[in-house]
Amino acid sequence: MIDIHTHILPMIDDGPTLIQESLEMCRIAVNDGIKKIIATPHVQNGMDDLDENKVLEKIRMLNQLLKQEGLDLVIFPGAEVHLNDRLLDTDILRESSILTINEGKKYILLEFPFQSVPPETEQIIFKLKSMGFTPILPHLERNYRIQRNPNMVVRYVEMGAILQVTAQSIVGDFDAVPLKCVLWMLINNLVHVIASDAHSPIARPPILSKAVKVVSEMLGEEAAKKMVFDHPRMILEGLPFST
Repeated sequence: MIDIHTHILPMIDDGPTLIQESLEMCRIAVNDGIKKIIATPHVQNGMDDLDENKVLEKIRMLNQLLKQEGLDLVIFPGAEVHLNDRLLDTDILRESSILTINEGKKYILLEFPFQSVPPETEQIIFKLKSMGFTPILPHLERNYRIQRNPNMVVRYVEMGAILQVTAQSIVGDFDAVPLKCVLWMLINNLVHVIASDAHSPIARPPILSKAVKVVSEMLGEEAAKKMVFDHPRMILEGLPFST
């Protein structure tokens, strides 16, 4: 499996504070059957500023430790970019390749506020698509406004955005509201990718298999496989997205 959304790098954002925690998260991922992970630290959210060299250096360090430990896992670069009107400035995305998944300048992970939906959302999605970027919208099932009107995501998908939900939402680890919302998205065939959004080895571990089991029982094994392997592979490799 491929996990495209994680906060696994130490001392970068609200993920692990120690490299030992990062390594433990990697062990959990390997035991769960995850072979590739994209590290997506928060950027442009008013708290975390992007330091491309720092992110890449921590990825190199972690990959080296994984080899030393004999763990069959590879970490790739990316970012979780806060959705705001700065993204309408083309230079923001052109100046740093790490803002996109695996430095490919094809896919960008956009973080919504949890309490609202920015009024310029559709404009930003349209602009990104016109520039050749495909936006990935993570954990919208946990967004307060979308929980009350999940039909909003239909328009985003129609515009070409990729919908990524959190594994823990699917298995009910948060509460009943995101669970109800994510099940509605799954039943209506709106979900493209399942990711862990892992932040720690205990409370938010990189585990996908439990969610895959739920989706397999709901939609079939082939549909579940697409969400944790086929679609993530297209994103990681910068290939044209198809369902």
